[in-house]
Amino acid sequence: MSDKIDGDLPLDQLKILTSKESKTENTQYYLQIWPEKKQVQITNFPHPYPQLASLYKEMIRYQRKDGVQLTAKLYLPPGYDQSKDGPLPCLVWSYPGEFKSKDAAGQVRGSPNEFSGIGATSPLLWLARGFAILSGPTIPIVGEGDVEANDSYVEQLVTSAEAAVEEVVRRGVVHPDKIAVGGHSYGAFMTANLLAHAPHLFCCGIARSGAYNRTLTPFGFQNEDRTLWEATNTYVEMSPFMSANKIKRPILLIHGEQDNNSGTLTMQVISCFIWRIVLYHLTLIFQLQSDRFFNALKGHGVQSRLVILPFESHGYSARESIMHVLWESDRWLQKYCVNGTSKADSETAADGESKTLAASGGGAASEGVSSEGFSSIPRSLLW
Repeated sequence: MSDKIDGDLPLDQLKILTSKESKTENTQYYLQIWPEKKQVQITNFPHPYPQLASLYKEMIRYQRKDGVQLTAKLYLPPGYDQSKDGPLPCLVWSYPGEFKSKDAAGQVRGSPNEFSGIGATSPLLWLARGFAILSGPTIPIVGEGDVEANDSYVEQLVTSAEAAVEEVVRRGVVHPDKIAVGGHSYGAFMTANLLAHAPHLFCCGIARSGAYNRTLTPFGFQNEDRTLWEATNTYVEMSPFMSANKIKRPILLIHGEQDNNSGTLTMQVISCFIWRIVLYHLTLIFQLQSDRFFNALKGHGVQSRLVILPFESHGYSARESIMHVLWESDRWLQKYCVNGTSKADSETAADGESKTLAASGGGAASEGVSSEGFSSIPRSLLW
C-alpha cells in the first residue's frame, strides 16, 4: 500500500525502507527498489562516539547453579590488552525479570550483532573511564507451576549474580574486588538487595529511582499480583529496607523529586484545584522511598548518599540533571570501586553524608544553610 495513492501498489513501484547495522557500524537506512532489486543508501550518519568505536563487545553465556541458562553482554574498553592491562574494575548493570519456566528464562534476548547504542546515562559511558561493563546479565526469578516466583526472590537473585561475577572473573578481565552493581527502578531495588544479601560480590552500588520498602506498595508491584496481606513474608523478605542493617557496602541513591511511577514515588502529593493554589505552601508527603531507606542506612552507619533531582520524574531529562547524575556516579565509582575506599575516611558517615548541600552542576558542592534557616534552602538539593 502507499500513502500517496489509493488501492494496491504495483510491484514495479515498490520501495521498501530498511536499516542495517553491525557491532561496529551504526545504523544506516536504505531504499530497496523493485523490480531492479536495487539498494540505495539514503543516510550516512557519522559514528556517534568515535572514541569508543573500537570497543569490544561479546554476548557471553553461562549457567546458574540450578541449571538455568544465563546471558549477558560484556563490554571492554577500546585498546584493552588483557596481558598488559590485567583485570579491570567492572560495573554490572541489570534488571530482574519473572518467568514461569526455566526454559523461558534461558532464552536469548537481543542480537550479538546489534550496534551498541549509548544513552545519556548509560553504564557504557564508563568504558571511557577504563571499566569493563557487564550489561543486562539476565536475573530470572522463576516460579514454575503453582510456585510463586517471588517466594524465592532473594535466593535466585543472589545465585544469578554469583554466576555472572564468577564468569567474568574466570575470564580474567575483571578484578574480583572491584565490581560495582547498579540499576534503575526495579534494577535499583535489585542493587540494594544484592548489597544486603551478597556483600561478598560487590564493592559498592548505584541505585536510581528505586523502591526499597514493598510494604509501601501493598497491592502488588512488577508481576507480583498478591497483596501485602496475602504474602506478608514475601513482601518483607524482598524489601531491602528491612535488611538495611545487613548492608555494609557504600550505596549511592538517586531519585527524581517528582517521580510519578506508582511503584517508586518519591512522594505522593494531595493535589486538586484548591490544593494547587497553595501547593507552594502546603505539600502533604505520604512516602519517601529513597529518603526512608537513606535514613535507615544512616542509622546503621552505612556509607551512603542520597541525591534528589529537582523537577525530575522517574527518568531524568534536564541536561543539568543528567550531567549531575554522571558526576555523582563517576565520583562514587572512582572512590569506592577503583580506589577501593569502602570505609569513611576523614568524614564519618553520620557527618559527611548527612549534610545538606546545594547542587553545583557537577562542580564542588557548597554547604547549605543551617537548620535554623531551612526555609531558605534552594529547591536544588543534595541530601
